[in-house]
Amino acid sequence: MTAAVVPRSSLSRHSLARLARAGLLTGVTDGLFSSVLAAAFYHSTVQRLWQGVASTLLGRAALEGGTRTALVGLLMHFGVAFGWSTVFLLVVLRSSWIRGLLATRFGLPKVAALYGPFIWMVMSLAVIPLLLRRPPVITVRWWIQLIGHIPFVAVPIVATLGRVGSHAEG
Repeated sequence: MTAAVVPRSSLSRHSLARLARAGLLTGVTDGLFSSVLAAAFYHSTVQRLWQGVASTLLGRAALEGGTRTALVGLLMHFGVAFGWSTVFLLVVLRSSWIRGLLATRFGLPKVAALYGPFIWMVMSLAVIPLLLRRPPVITVRWWIQLIGHIPFVAVPIVATLGRVGSHAEG
């Protein structure tokens, strides 16, 4: 089995600029969503939120690391936003089915409704449990994140990158 390779010509400067916008926009929108949830609804702090993100790689000591580990968590968050944006860009470039779905009426929300929950399930059911070496816990917060990943993660990615590789790209 060989890895799928995207031809260099498919990754135009325009596509890479859109990828940069998608990663930044997604990082900001999801970061604000998570920060509001932490501070307004979960009786936590924004600093604690980002320290928690950092703790997935740095361990529990990150929770006591102050601003420094919060910044590490924030950088990790943007890295993940860029990672999932890159995955979507590659899917759009390689999948005529996704490009066709995007071209249908309400294509953007259809694709976002698939991609957002997919991202959350991969992260919460596989990536984070593997990093933390403990099983996932599904609570009301988990379901809020599942739904929230549609407008705050997938919509910015799909809206920014959905036309890359199509004839309508401009």
